[in-house]
Amino acid sequence: MTPPPLSPLPQFTGSMRRRVGLGAAFALAVSLAVGGAVMAQAPAPGGAAPAQPSAAANDPVVAKVNGTEIRQSDLALAEEDVGQNIPAGTPEAKRDWLINYVADMHILAKYAEAHKVPDTADFKQRLAFLRDKALMDLVLRDTGKAAVTNEAMRSVYDEAVKQMADEQEVHARHILFRVADANDQNASKAAEDKAKAALARIKKGEDFATVAKALTDDPPGKQDGGDLGYFTKDQMVPEFSEVAFKLDKGQVSEPIKTAFGWHIVKIEDKRKRAAPEFDQVKDQIETFVTRKAQIDLLNKLRAEAKIERLDKAAEPASPAPSDKPAAAPKKN
Repeated sequence: MTPPPLSPLPQFTGSMRRRVGLGAAFALAVSLAVGGAVMAQAPAPGGAAPAQPSAAANDPVVAKVNGTEIRQSDLALAEEDVGQNIPAGTPEAKRDWLINYVADMHILAKYAEAHKVPDTADFKQRLAFLRDKALMDLVLRDTGKAAVTNEAMRSVYDEAVKQMADEQEVHARHILFRVADANDQNASKAAEDKAKAALARIKKGEDFATVAKALTDDPPGKQDGGDLGYFTKDQMVPEFSEVAFKLDKGQVSEPIKTAFGWHIVKIEDKRKRAAPEFDQVKDQIETFVTRKAQIDLLNKLRAEAKIERLDKAAEPASPAPSDKPAAAPKKN
């Protein structure tokens, strides 16, 4: 798997501006590579991980339910299970909520046992599913953890830096005249006319940033004069990038039409893109190395497994090639 670009730079997207780093780009790559299975089910690197067996001193009892101990590690597992569904509150309130959650689970589990729920087919099916999922989560977690070595992370970093050695980036400002509905020709024409009028003011000598603050429909641009910072060609929509990267430093574009509306662009600077320091992207590289190891394992096991889809009609097998020579054409 090729490392994605190392990029802490802004990207021009449907939300107009946002920061997209290596981790986000890799998430997309993983989703495409494995259909989202690992991303959806594997524990996230750096996030809450299933608690490991530990000495009692490191895993204290925090409560008891009818004599059954609830340990700190039980709260960690509960937090991983519930995730963002835990109500917002102080750390103490969160802890109280988790203890109540685990206590309720124990009480209801005992009630279910008393009513023979474990003997039902539904319970046995659910238990088998949860067992497989727990085994999957642990294998993926441990596989990812074992892969994260300084050597592996440095290798990914060095390869990504090589790929961006000759990559160009520009520092630009823009003024946006938004068109809410791309199919609305009247709105598009009105926005184009506004862009032309703004360009005329700039050509007469008005400062680009001042005009941007006054006219742009891009909210951050009203504060920073349309400053987009430095960006690479693939971080902007194609129509925008094609024009921006053809302009020289100091030049202002003619109106540009994109899915967002009409833009005027001014190039403030052009340079070769500088690689971020290793420590700046270390967490993102760790995510990449972890996910790659998980995907490699999963793809290897898939290749070795026989997976049959019984909910679809089998595709007809291609006829085997005949080993007999083709018959010679008949002579008339």
